[in-house]
Amino acid sequence: MSPPTTPLRVAVVGVGHLGKHHARILGSMPDVTLVGVADPDAARGADVAAANGTQAFADASLLPEVDAVVVAAPTELHAHLAAPFLSRGVSVLVEKPITRTLDEADGLIDLAARHGAVLAVGHSERFNPAVVAALPHIKDPGFVEVHRLSGFRERSLDIDVVFDLMIHDLDVLLAAIGSEVTGIEAVGVPVLSPRIDIANVRLTFASGCIANLTASRISFDTIRKVRFFQPRAYIGIDFAKKEAELYQVVIGATGAAIDGGKLTVADAEPLQLELADFVDAVRTRRAPRVSGTDGRRALELAHRITSLMAGGLSR
Repeated sequence: MSPPTTPLRVAVVGVGHLGKHHARILGSMPDVTLVGVADPDAARGADVAAANGTQAFADASLLPEVDAVVVAAPTELHAHLAAPFLSRGVSVLVEKPITRTLDEADGLIDLAARHGAVLAVGHSERFNPAVVAALPHIKDPGFVEVHRLSGFRERSLDIDVVFDLMIHDLDVLLAAIGSEVTGIEAVGVPVLSPRIDIANVRLTFASGCIANLTASRISFDTIRKVRFFQPRAYIGIDFAKKEAELYQVVIGATGAAIDGGKLTVADAEPLQLELADFVDAVRTRRAPRVSGTDGRRALELAHRITSLMAGGLSR
């Protein structure tokens, strides 16, 4: 008979729009104890703590001893909040983007390596069941079309839409294509905020693949889709509906025909799968599905894109 598993002590730092869902899921996970939530908004912290049977703290430094934390605060605070935990060997899942700057990302990656902590990044679309179902079928795509459009919301306005929304798709593309980006054309426009609210980007990969991405937070419709075109096959993913489809050219005795349809997709919440992966990585000391290095790669590409927008250039 296996010995009982000691519950993993976890806390959530920042319980706003996304952090409260981290707390909800962690509070209901088996073999996990949500020991506290930290948020400078006392009322918000108290509400989330009460809903999940835990304690609220005004500052992350006041949290009790933990094995792991989720940092879901504004991007500008990620490095400041995550570094003290990693320095003590406490594993951290930090929401996307990993940090503001590449230097900050390098600092967190180095701390995790030196102190034996797991560092994961919250690119939740990588855990979307539709993405999980589709990825094994993506092989040497030649063209990719991505649309991620949403209505205006008064949060995440401290960062451009590239870091707010498009970075999800940059991470998925880097994982799916497995090739370096060799060329970028980009245009972005601020509309309802001082930051870039709508952007269009064309990426050229070393493999020869071209990807066209549009991200907007000022749209009337909500669309989150990606389409991959490759030799004799088409793969489509609807992130919002959690649906994926595959159509292939099949050569038979009577000639070529198109066969395919919807792929079998698990009924699961991406954030729940992400947290389950993080908890397992902490327990087994393996690398998480989306590591600090993965988060840095997406951040680096996002910075390359926004620097071109600022300069009105392409390369």
